[in-house]
Amino acid sequence: MRTPARVEVIGGGPAGSSAALAALAQGSQVTLFEQSSFPRHKVCGEFLSPEIAPLLDSLGLMRAFEAAVPARIVRAVLHTGGREKHFRLPEPAYSLSRCALDALLLGEAQARGARLHTERAKPLARADTALVLAHGRQAPARAGARFFGFKAHFRPPAALSLEEAVELFFFEGGYAGLSTVEHGTWNVCGLAPEEALRAAEFHPERLLPERLLVRLAPCERAFEWLTTGPLVFRNEFREHADFYLAGDALGFVDPFTGSGILSALLTGKLAGEAASQGRARAEYYGECRRTLARQYRFASALRGLLGAGFAQSVARFVPGRLLYRLTRPRV
Repeated sequence: MRTPARVEVIGGGPAGSSAALAALAQGSQVTLFEQSSFPRHKVCGEFLSPEIAPLLDSLGLMRAFEAAVPARIVRAVLHTGGREKHFRLPEPAYSLSRCALDALLLGEAQARGARLHTERAKPLARADTALVLAHGRQAPARAGARFFGFKAHFRPPAALSLEEAVELFFFEGGYAGLSTVEHGTWNVCGLAPEEALRAAEFHPERLLPERLLVRLAPCERAFEWLTTGPLVFRNEFREHADFYLAGDALGFVDPFTGSGILSALLTGKLAGEAASQGRARAEYYGECRRTLARQYRFASALRGLLGAGFAQSVARFVPGRLLYRLTRPRV
């Protein structure tokens, strides 16, 4: 093991903050570049897989995470057409807004010694400096159908409860998720084709299924709808010989898997450790491939089935726990 490197991290979201925390734990000096002001909302399902708990614990974050009072999720409901599919999760999951989660992660990285720069990144060209790129999705959209994500928070009346569930509502060409985050707030986040959103004049509520609209009717929307895109899904990873890619910069899996934040934290931790230890990039990317390949492969197959209009058949005939297990990374 050589002398701990200087590590520079581009991006202060979950992947970047996780990389910074992991590198700091290895004894490296860490500089982190993030231009956005925190806290801030981002389009995200805000679902945290059960595997997030031991990962946060390994980063020394579990106590701070629990103090943020994340919602507890124990079951899932899939709504397709007039049918519902219910199943319990193998272990309890969590839900915490990106507004709270990202601020928590970045704040912890700074508290442990990471130097934060809010201007545009200008990495140092030094032999003892390793670079982690965790700046989110950068790849241009491919030709063909383009998809956009949307999200808003809703404040329900005190009498309404989601009973510790995450729910997915499928509609033509897209879907929307519903779950509770901290303080009883509801998060509605989904994905739809660009042409459908344009036809709806980028008012996502016009695309939502009636049964979801009925649920939201007594609620107060906390902020205007956010949209992001176009989204580029991958069933392979980007690799680079000169730096370590992590999070969405490495690859972007379909959000319906609910494993995006877990994958970001996981690859960020792996990248931060590899950068600090001066490990070969090829070794790091091989580890990422072993961890995420199954998830990417099955998510890609499911996306093809959903895009072909088979959402109802998949939800009806494939066991929910099997769908869940196949779209998890190998932790």
